[in-house]
Amino acid sequence: RVPAGRKGGHKGRARQYTSPEEIDAQLQAEKQKAREEEEQKEGGDGAAGDPKKEKKSLDSDESEDEEDDYQQKRKGVEGLIDIENPNRVAQTTKKVTQLDLDGPKELSRREREEIEKQKAKERYMKMHLAGKTEQAKADLARLAIIRKQREEAARKKEEERKAKDDATLSGKRMQSLSLNK
Repeated sequence: RVPAGRKGGHKGRARQYTSPEEIDAQLQAEKQKAREEEEQKEGGDGAAGDPKKEKKSLDSDESEDEEDDYQQKRKGVEGLIDIENPNRVAQTTKKVTQLDLDGPKELSRREREEIEKQKAKERYMKMHLAGKTEQAKADLARLAIIRKQREEAARKKEEERKAKDDATLSGKRMQSLSLNK
């Protein structure tokens, strides 16, 4: 239900979207205005007669312009005082040729702990396979007991089987003797 007096709200209005081409065109227009203002400040004689400067400024990357804008637009006391904020330092990207792969690599605490953990596990496994750890000794003792039990069970089975065979053979002999009579 819609309360009386309110028919529709701001949410139902048609939205207007700006295309990326329009945004680029607006940015170019703003840059062009800024260049023209700079040329007028310098004294329009030299800048108007040099078409190479205009061509260079049109071909320059946007990132260079943005860096210049950041240097010019300092907020607050930054213009008066040199502030060195380590968080504000722009990170420089290194080329692949500048990377130092041969130098010692510093590992973080977690990486060091992970490597130590893996090495300790490998050492333990070697000791375990050699039978030098307490767990390996206990396992070997348990295996020896199980082997003895199995040997005894096999021996008993063999004896029972032989006794059964002897009984069947003696029973057959008795039957054959009684049949022969």
